[in-house]
Amino acid sequence: GAVAGMDIRGAAPGTRETALLAPGRLVERIHALYLGGGSAFGLEAAGGIMSFLAERGIGFPAGQVRVPIVPGAILFDLGVGDGKAYPTPAMAYAACEAASDGPVAEGSVGAGVGATVGKILGHAQAMKGGVGTAAAVTDDGVTVGALAVVNAFGDVLDPETGELIAGAINPLTGSFIDTAQYMARGLRRGNYLGNTTLVVVATDARLDKVGANRLAEISHNALARVLRPAHTQFDGDIVFTVSTGEKEADFNVLSILSVDVVSRAILRGVTQATSLGGIPAWRDRK
Repeated sequence: GAVAGMDIRGAAPGTRETALLAPGRLVERIHALYLGGGSAFGLEAAGGIMSFLAERGIGFPAGQVRVPIVPGAILFDLGVGDGKAYPTPAMAYAACEAASDGPVAEGSVGAGVGATVGKILGHAQAMKGGVGTAAAVTDDGVTVGALAVVNAFGDVLDPETGELIAGAINPLTGSFIDTAQYMARGLRRGNYLGNTTLVVVATDARLDKVGANRLAEISHNALARVLRPAHTQFDGDIVFTVSTGEKEADFNVLSILSVDVVSRAILRGVTQATSLGGIPAWRDRK
């Protein structure tokens, strides 16, 4: 397993087994992480991961059995496509069978299939979100990687240019609304349901549970940097951190790299997405 931590900043999370990740809890290591769509219905799919691991004798030793520890979180995407279609245990089991150490699929795949961003005017004026990844390696060989599933209520900002690259579209002009400014003027429209950005930060540096939870807290800086607004009452934003190795690393360096790779992963979650159900993607507006 791996040492893990997490931090929730959004007000509308949907989770399983996350209480175990707090320092002082009995279980020190997890055996998988689950991210899915389907709102609370999607949490059931994690059972497929537990079955896969249990069949292979992987889990926390509890008497004569081993119990796989599989924390996870879901995002709300029931407003896109068929609201009764959500992940199942069979899908999660199949995902375990297909897992490899090769490149991770990005864009409108997995938990990112129904992901959208910029929903202050409803899905009709929103844009497509999705799965993105990024990684960095220090000079002494420590790796920090991130995977983000971008399904934000707010817009997506490129911090290098200061420009919005995805978000709510003004139906009259075709330009971006700028959700934060729109709300600051007291304007409120649309159904605000259907949000949450999920992030996993993984490193081969050694971390205990205290360090893993602290790194998750700091990594939320990336969401505040790229999503505008982030951590709203309508989002369930969560960052998980996972330590898979024993390499020595300066924690401040890990923090800097984590914020960087999470920022880039969020951007890729948008730029790699494809349009779906009439919701345009970034590549459609280039």
